[in-house]
Amino acid sequence: MASTHKLILGRWKIIYSFPSIAGLFFIAYVIGALYLRGDSQRVLENQMMPNDSILHCNLFSGKWVYDNISYPSYKGNQCSLMEEDFACEKYGRKDLNYQKWRWQPNDCDLPRFNATALLEKLRGKKLTFAGDSLNRNQFMSMVCLIESSFPPSSFKSLIFKENSIIFKATDYNATIEFYWSPLLVESNCDYMASHGVRDRIFRVHAIEKHARKWTDADILVFDSYMWWLLPKMKLLWGSFGNSDAIYKEVGMRHRRYEMALNTWSDWLEFHVNRTRTKLFFMSLSPYHSVSEDWGVDKGGNCYGETEPILKEGYRGSDTDLGMMQIVESRIQKLKTRGLKVEYMNITQLSDYRKDAHTSIYRLFWVPPTEEQLAHPQNYSDCVHWCLPGVPDVWNIILYSYIMHS
Repeated sequence: MASTHKLILGRWKIIYSFPSIAGLFFIAYVIGALYLRGDSQRVLENQMMPNDSILHCNLFSGKWVYDNISYPSYKGNQCSLMEEDFACEKYGRKDLNYQKWRWQPNDCDLPRFNATALLEKLRGKKLTFAGDSLNRNQFMSMVCLIESSFPPSSFKSLIFKENSIIFKATDYNATIEFYWSPLLVESNCDYMASHGVRDRIFRVHAIEKHARKWTDADILVFDSYMWWLLPKMKLLWGSFGNSDAIYKEVGMRHRRYEMALNTWSDWLEFHVNRTRTKLFFMSLSPYHSVSEDWGVDKGGNCYGETEPILKEGYRGSDTDLGMMQIVESRIQKLKTRGLKVEYMNITQLSDYRKDAHTSIYRLFWVPPTEEQLAHPQNYSDCVHWCLPGVPDVWNIILYSYIMHS
């Protein structure tokens, strides 16, 4: 006991006898702490700074590589805000290899998604996804990518309000919103809670009802494709409920799509704050309803598929290149007028993924009939995507553009 006591006294004696050494230790500690703090800040800044290999790389050209080490980016049960429409594992899907494929661009690597870095970029800002249910699919992917990285103590919320779903990260004062506008222009399909309308009517020159919800966004991500694919739709001149309104049935989907995108691009040109708002347009998300496209007997679709298509350059018969060209033309015209819209061409990379659709693994608000249960391919959803899954890659590419802009 005496020796211990003496050692303690001796230690204090040394510190007391050489105050300059203690001071030096203290100064070194402070400098080290500041350096580590600065180093952490530099790491975060580096994730936000442009990287030449990313900026000059075609992120949309590449191949899918099986990677069961670093993927999936999150577990489905880590996303408490997951919508039932995309929760395939929860609703019985057993083969989970579709979650473990990594998109590998030909000439560079995609960065890992960093939720903290993105939220710092979005601090005090708003990111809005505006479009149809595939944009909602992408929005939910973004929410899950972020939420799975949150510490439990972080305050977050998901609010359903009219035609919007709003995610708030309170610690960052950041908002990520989905706004339902499937045709971008006004239509009789504009009510998110009850939009299952077969006889579709659209007002080709009317966009303000939707657009006024977009004006406060700092980043806008648009899409519109699937809802234009009906053989015929009605064009309305006038207002809904007006006895003087004129209806005309239009069968040419390219023409009606072009008219709507002209209205959309005109609104952007004259109303978007060019110094503040970053604009993106997602190319069409392909669906897999014709199994002959990938060499399977007639009558099949995405149901039961467990592997991607590995044939380079594959493109399904459901992919309408003409509609893609219409979007590209409008975006190019805006560019000549000084307004930049980033075209996110995710079509090809998604076309390979016949294995990753929600199929029958989702919540059905109306239970399937006995006939459907006997033939599951007849009620499989080969449009939307399981989460985790393909939309996560769309968002990692979007993240790369946002962080390096």
